Amino acid sequence: MARFSDMVVVITGAASGIGEGAARRFAEEGATLVLADIDKAALDKLAGELGGIVETRETDVSDREACEALVKAGVDRFGRIDVLVNDAGVDHLGLVDEGDFDEFTKVIETDLYGVVHMSRAAITHLRQSKGCIVNISSVSGLGGDWNHSFYCAAKGAVTNFTRALAMDEAKHGVRVNAVNPSLTYTALTAGMKEQPELIAKFEERIPMGRGAEPADISGAIAFLASEDAHFVTGVNLPVDGGLSASNGQPPLS
Repeated sequence: MARFSDMVVVITGAASGIGEGAARRFAEEGATLVLADIDKAALDKLAGELGGIVETRETDVSDREACEALVKAGVDRFGRIDVLVNDAGVDHLGLVDEGDFDEFTKVIETDLYGVVHMSRAAITHLRQSKGCIVNISSVSGLGGDWNHSFYCAAKGAVTNFTRALAMDEAKHGVRVNAVNPSLTYTALTAGMKEQPELIAKFEERIPMGRGAEPADISGAIAFLASEDAHFVTGVNLPVDGGLSASNGQPPLS
């Protein structure tokens, strides 16, 4: 299957985790890729594994000018952008009065402003190509988590930004959607695998009985970016093994 053989796809946070999974999926389907991350060495390693036509660029998405330079580099080389996948993000655990306030601003500037910076930089080109944006939000953007208020604030904003931007851009032929994963096994959650009791609690709450792998998420990203979803916009799609189907109560005997 080569649904993206004539398309240029920009992916942030592409060096690992969900972003890497998305890069591999789009490469399999024939896309030309512009991959960004703060880890340039990991990006270049990935590009070598993928083959095909790949541009890599070290980018901190909290830096507006860096986002603009990333988009410009992609357009200068390939002449267009068809799909933007906003994956780059950081996490934070802790109560609202713990730690330095800079920890809060780092999450907001990366997870929220990064999406805004990239969307602003790319939107003119996406209007020209009648392209689309797929944001990586979270189930934490659909409901609250204990000890996770900074992250929930950022992802909740991404969730509603997705809806509002989709409404504004529909008249220009640009679709904007998001995927909202639950627990996904990436470098960001690696420490959780060392806590079997915690993982067991997650697995008990997820009807499908496990956390996701990046490939579980990348299929949904590819669907939302494809022509198969040509009449889908403004959607926040939970990719969570059935977690959001629950009302939160424990299993009844």
